[in-house]
Amino acid sequence: MRFDLSTITTYLGTADYAALALVALWGAFCMVMLVRRIRRFRFVTEQQQEEFLLRVEDLITRGDFTAAVDMCSEDSRALPQLVRLALLNRRLGLSRLRTLLVERFQRDVLADLEYRLSWIYTVIKSAPMLGLFGTVLGMMGAFAKLSGGEKVDPTKLADDISLALVTTAIGLAIAIPLVLCAASASIQIRKLEDFVSSGLNRLLDVLKSAGVRTESAATPPPAPAPAGRTAAERTFRTE
Repeated sequence: MRFDLSTITTYLGTADYAALALVALWGAFCMVMLVRRIRRFRFVTEQQQEEFLLRVEDLITRGDFTAAVDMCSEDSRALPQLVRLALLNRRLGLSRLRTLLVERFQRDVLADLEYRLSWIYTVIKSAPMLGLFGTVLGMMGAFAKLSGGEKVDPTKLADDISLALVTTAIGLAIAIPLVLCAASASIQIRKLEDFVSSGLNRLLDVLKSAGVRTESAATPPPAPAPAGRTAAERTFRTE
């Protein structure tokens, strides 16, 4: 069976609509999952985090590390889990403990969020490209009909022009809301970093006051961090 260019562009145009629908669904799914992960990792308000830290500080000051660990184990948010990790490894010394917390925060929290955010940016870039592909297909189909040398049915010509315009509009309609949502999610991630930063620095100060060593007795202090620090390293201040 022989297909002319107009028929091929019609089939490809249908496939382009399907691809745009799949991309839109995937982008929405990734955004919902990202928002859920951010909400899972962070405290809703600074007041909630303050109340948590006050309870932990009270237990540490009294020397009841077991109760503090148990309390953190019941909370799946990022700061309580990092506090739990710090308490379980408090004998490492503050310098090595700070390094451990930076690495774990980068690997278990930020990397997960950045991975999901990267998929959203992929959808933002690919949706307009699929729309542009539909535009090219529509124009190719229209010119194929015009070049046939026969009288062209305006309805069929309008279908090709419609494909060119509608796919472009759909691609932009997918990308524009996701750009705004991704920007909002990035702000929430930065707020999460700020919350974790203040909480862990406060915890390290409390551990230092409680007598935790500033350096591990068996290990020399780590080398200074390079000038270009990662996002996780920016979360913690250098003493």
